Amino acid sequence: MHRESNEKHLIKKPYYEGGKKALDQFIKQHLKYPKEALEKKIEGSVHVTFEISTEGKVITAKSISSLGGGCDEEAVRLVKMLRYKVPKNPRKLKIKFNKKIQIHFRLPKTPLKNSGTNVRYNYSHKPKEKAVKPAAKPNTYSYTIKW
Repeated sequence: MHRESNEKHLIKKPYYEGGKKALDQFIKQHLKYPKEALEKKIEGSVHVTFEISTEGKVITAKSISSLGGGCDEEAVRLVKMLRYKVPKNPRKLKIKFNKKIQIHFRLPKTPLKNSGTNVRYNYSHKPKEKAVKPAAKPNTYSYTIKW
């Protein structure tokens, strides 16, 4: 016999407002590539585990895979800036949540003019231009026959 789950009994998890796209945009906007990692040409991913409080703030963050060159510290700094929305849970339980995230460090394809520590990467997307359709001939007619 199958029982339907009752939503008022489920524990609701915190979420980043705006979803994955907003989270990716936040990371791209606030990520600062460490100077040491730029000089040593270090790139890769840092895995960070963190704990979210009942208010949605990141309490603790810890790197679980080291990349070196200051990337670990930058990833932890970035994760501590995150703020989550925590829905109200049934029975007014106060629960701390644990999450994991990957922060990717990729070297730019073009050389940087300023190799200081405050270098930020701006990502932009230029949509493809749409092909222009030729204009219809002025003396053409179209007919629709309905049955």
